[in-house]
Formats: sequence, C-alpha cells, structure tokens
Amino acid sequence: MITISAFKALRPQPQLAKLIASRPYDVLTSAEARQEVIGNPDSFLHITKSEVDLPETTDIHTDVVYQKAAENLQAFIKKGVLFQEDKPCLYIYELTMNGRTQTGLVAGSSVNDYENNLIKKHEFTRPEKEQDRINHIATARAQTGNVFLAYRNNAGVDAIIAQWKQTKSAVYKFTAEDGIVHAIWVINNDDTIAAITQLFATEVPCTYIADGHHRAASAAKVRAALGTQASEESNYFLTTLFPANELYIMDYNRVVKDLNGHTTKELLHALAEKFTITPSGKQSVKPAQAHEIGLYVAGQWYQLHAKENTFTTDAIGVLDVTILQNNIFTPLLNIVDQRTDKRVDFVGGIRGIGELEKRVDSGDMAAAFSLYPVSIEQLFTIADTGNVMPPKSTWFEPKLRDGLLTHLI
Repeated sequence: MITISAFKALRPQPQLAKLIASRPYDVLTSAEARQEVIGNPDSFLHITKSEVDLPETTDIHTDVVYQKAAENLQAFIKKGVLFQEDKPCLYIYELTMNGRTQTGLVAGSSVNDYENNLIKKHEFTRPEKEQDRINHIATARAQTGNVFLAYRNNAGVDAIIAQWKQTKSAVYKFTAEDGIVHAIWVINNDDTIAAITQLFATEVPCTYIADGHHRAASAAKVRAALGTQASEESNYFLTTLFPANELYIMDYNRVVKDLNGHTTKELLHALAEKFTITPSGKQSVKPAQAHEIGLYVAGQWYQLHAKENTFTTDAIGVLDVTILQNNIFTPLLNIVDQRTDKRVDFVGGIRGIGELEKRVDSGDMAAAFSLYPVSIEQLFTIADTGNVMPPKSTWFEPKLRDGLLTHLI
C-alpha cells in the first residue's frame, strides 16, 4: 500500500501566484525561458532555469547554474515572495483546460515506495537528465519539480477532496497565459489529512509515474547521496496524485532528420510492404484510431495503416510507437534507439500537427510521424507487468506549474 506525507510547502504570496507560476523546466528551452522571464523578476524560472540570469554562453550543466538556482531560491524567500507553511499540509491542485477539469492531491510520496516498485515506472531514464536534476535538488535542497502520479480511483479519496473543494476557498486561482485555469486548496485539518493518508495506506495498492521519471529517480539518488545528512523530508518527494479517470493523454509525435539515404519514392515503396498507404495531400493526418500513423514528407501527408501480422498483440508490441519503431525506424531509417539517436526528435501533441509540418517545411527535419495516443490502461498494464514503454510514448495535458508548491529537503 502507498505511503504519502503532508509537508510544509514553500509557496507564493496569493497576489503573486500567477507571476511566480512557470511552465515545467523540461518543456522549455533556455532561449524560451529567457523570453518568458522578460519583465517578470518573480518568475519561478529564475530558479528552475537559472541560466536565464547568466550569460547566454553558460553551459547549463555547470555548477554555477545550480548555485545560481539556490541563490535565487533563497532570495525569493528573503524578500517574502515565497513563504513556508507553518504546519504540514496536503494540497489539492485543480486544472481546467478547454472546459475539462482534473483534480490531484499534492503530497510527499515515499522514496521507499519508489525503490520498492510500489510507485511503478514505464520508462527508462537518461543518465544526463538524472544528473541534472540530482545537481539541482542537492544544491538548492529543494524539489522544485512535481512528479505526476496516477492511481486507480478510490471513492473515499474522491469524496474527501470533493467535499473540501465545496466547503473551502482556494488559496490560488488564476488563468495562465495559455488559457489553463489553475486552482489550489490547502488541506490543513489534521483529521482530514489523517483520513486521506490512511486511505492511501490501506486501499491504494500502488501508484504510477505518468510524468516525471527523472525527477523521481533523482530524488531517490539525492537521498542516498546525502547519507547521514539526509533530513526526514528527503525520504519523500514532491508529487501530485491524480485518479486515472480524470487524466488525458495526448499524442507524442516524431520528426526525423533524414530518410537514411532513401528518396521519398523509395521510402513509400518500402513502407507499402507493411502498411496500407493512403495519400492525403495537404490534408494533415491526425490518427483517429490505433495502428494508424500519419507521415508528412516532401510537403505531402500520407495515412499509413499497419497490415495484419506486422505487429504482436502483447502489451508493448501493440503500441503504435512500437509499430513505428519495428516497421519503420529500425529497418528503414536505421534509428535503433530513440533515446540516444540524435536523428530523431519528439513533439508533444499540445503543439499540434502544424508543428510537425513546420519542422519539416523549414528544412530542419526530413519527415514527421503523427501517432495515436496511448491509453492510461495501456500504461497501467505495461507498468504492472514490469515492462517499459518506448521513450516519449505519453504526453499528459494540462501540465502542472512549477513554483506554486515546492518541497524543501
């Protein structure tokens, strides 16, 4: 069963919440972050992307960047932009996008649960990305990035959260520049905290990492590295837990730099062995069902439908990202490992199909592939069976904002 913990969040003064809240550090480039902080000295990007306050030539993985993050965090506290809760609390985080609402519980999740696989993974992590978060957490002594966890619905938890929202006022509620509404409630009643904690301990057998594998792995490694200097808070990491029926997974698409020496005609001829190909011209292809893949190349769209017996029906083999890998990337494009091959890049569905066309039309990439989204049940099945999805298989929206709730260790 799952162990969660209330914690004393470091959070903004209510009137500053919208200014401080920033998009997650890993969905922005340094250049994009520099643009976002213009005119906003209170943006949390000064902490999560602290290179914005250093020369543009600065290597973002050097100690000076992590030291700057720690300095900026302390400066925010000193000037009263951020303050720490006076008692351990749980928090409710509600997001509304396009009229659709999902509500999560913000709590510390147990590092022991993570290490004992009660918090289940579905992706491999990349060492360099882990090391970046390790350095950031250890230097700032803070977990500034939220790990997005999912769990199978529990009626008791749902009821407590719904009642708290109905009877209490949100401490923050604002509409971000992208139109997503963010609202947070503080659960500061000891009996309510105990009731929720007990429900997770007795009725929730496991949770699943939806987004934040690197942040979770890094939190565990920081605790281990601290050794005897580890605080009680380092036994937990910052998470928001969402019931599965409220989650929305978007497509996660691919662009490739070249066709591995093939002409467009040669590529299409080779694809015809494994796919039924329907030309779509300038009409973009956003797959409407599983085993349908969109291809954009040389200014034209094609619908690729996987033929029978070209994929297996096990939990991994049935995924469209696997079909793409096994029938196109490996045999035709010589892209064997998407985690490490620099010839492939990933485009989250939130950017739209137009972003794929833009990347190809600009000459930056040679072709793009649009995919049908993975379902939450597929994610659960893969994690439950100890399997690992291909990299960048799931894109969850809406994204949690950094800076609204920070966990000090």
